[in-house]
Amino acid sequence: MSDSVTIRTRKFLRNALLARRQMVVDVLHPSRANVSKDEVRERLATLYKSDKDAISVFGFRTQFGGGKSTGFALIYDSNAELKRFEPNYRLVRIGQGVKVEKPSRQQRKQKKNRGKKTRGTEKKAGKREKN
Repeated sequence: MSDSVTIRTRKFLRNALLARRQMVVDVLHPSRANVSKDEVRERLATLYKSDKDAISVFGFRTQFGGGKSTGFALIYDSNAELKRFEPNYRLVRIGQGVKVEKPSRQQRKQKKNRGKKTRGTEKKAGKREKN
C-alpha cells in the first residue's frame, strides 16, 4: 500500500548559514487518504542519504479531492544543527524536545490581575481591615 506513494521535491535551496537544505515537498498518494509525516521523513532520508532524525517536515495541506499533499521539508546537516535551529514546538512534534508545561493563558492573566490588586499593600489572605 505504501508503494503507491510518490515524493517529489521542488524549489530546492541550500542554506549554508542554517546548515540545512530546504525544499517544497509534493506527496502523491492516489490510493490513500494521507501520508504520515513520519513516513515522509523516512522517504526523504533515503532519497537524500540523510539521517531521519535530522529532518523536519511541516505545513502539509492536502489538495481538494485528495491524492496530493504539499508541504515543506528541512534537512539539516546533523541532529545537533536541527536542535540548534528548529523551534521547540517542532522538536516536540518529532519527539526530540520537551514540552514546557504551564498554566492556561486565562489562568496566567487572572494571576497577573490578582497581583495588581495587592501591589504596595500587605493584606491578610481572606480578611479585610475596616477603618
